[in-house]
Amino acid sequence: MSGGVTVRVPAKVNVQLAVGAARADGFHDLANVFLAVSLYDEVTVTPSDRLHLTCSGPYADQVPLDATNLAARAAEALAARHGITPAVHIHIAKDIPVAGGMAGGSADGAAALLACDALWGVGSSRTELLDICAELGSDVPFSLVGGAALGTGRGEKLTELEVGGAGFHWVFATADGGLSTPAVFREFDRLTPDAPAPEASPALLKALRTGDAEALAATLTHSNDLQPAALSLRPSLAETLEAGVSAGALAGLVSGSGPTTAFLVADAESAEKVAAALVASGTCKAARAATSPVPGARVV
Repeated sequence: MSGGVTVRVPAKVNVQLAVGAARADGFHDLANVFLAVSLYDEVTVTPSDRLHLTCSGPYADQVPLDATNLAARAAEALAARHGITPAVHIHIAKDIPVAGGMAGGSADGAAALLACDALWGVGSSRTELLDICAELGSDVPFSLVGGAALGTGRGEKLTELEVGGAGFHWVFATADGGLSTPAVFREFDRLTPDAPAPEASPALLKALRTGDAEALAATLTHSNDLQPAALSLRPSLAETLEAGVSAGALAGLVSGSGPTTAFLVADAESAEKVAAALVASGTCKAARAATSPVPGARVV
């Protein structure tokens, strides 16, 4: 394609994040149940004389625009495989919170990979794209796939999951500043030196399969093994969790490594009420309603 290619890619919530002890390579084995949610970034790639990035949106000032950005790394990885010079302008229209535990950076990596593949007419297979995603980071493969999936290994080995009913409604409360994922894992290691092997919760998987929000809520209280570590580093998140549940959420949890908190609610009307109450409580920077599951990265 001689023009540009735009890819829309969703954020994620971890409805379960079971974490094992640190491995010799520094990673942790996970049982990571992902749901893609309807908060999106859009990544547009166009031909250029060199690889460079720009960003717009409410979180643009927090996005690195150098070679550390996963979108740039994705373009370079695909180009290297096919002997292409990665001379592209990558523009990220940012609406997923940065360093918020919602895989915003991973989403941009998956989107840039798919966009460059289309722009350059490479025609990579799904398997090849997923291989590159896994090289880029543990959450990047899910950003490409979307929907609902169980991630094992360090989270990159995906098994797609069935979600019944009409899906689920959420409210996401964002915090001032981010939390470093490596720092949260280090705190997890300190708090849980003898972590057992991670396993997906049968009750949680059944709740997804049947589309039962109340049954899913009953599994969420202790579903994120990183939550105690995130609360240790950012104790104020406990107030946010309490405010959301007091406002009528079915359950609340820290999303991934945080500091975004996720609240499962009964329906769209409840989502509006809980979001308004969270903002009024003063315990978060903003609150956004979303639904799940939604498709992964797609050319638009």
